[in-house]
Amino acid sequence: MTTASDLRGKTAEQLQENLVALKKEQFNLRFRKASGQLENTARQNEIRKDIARVKTVLHERAASA
Repeated sequence: MTTASDLRGKTAEQLQENLVALKKEQFNLRFRKASGQLENTARQNEIRKDIARVKTVLHERAASA
């Protein structure tokens, strides 16, 4: 779980890479849930919120530029 203040210290490229990694993990979690192998269901909500945080920081930077 990352905080928005941690994300603001990263560059835009690092945020994009982080976003791609989070989306891949989200896909894998959905796939494991569909096949009945997902044990930690709370992780899905954490990933969803982390994606939202990254997108928010990216949007803030785009709006200020």
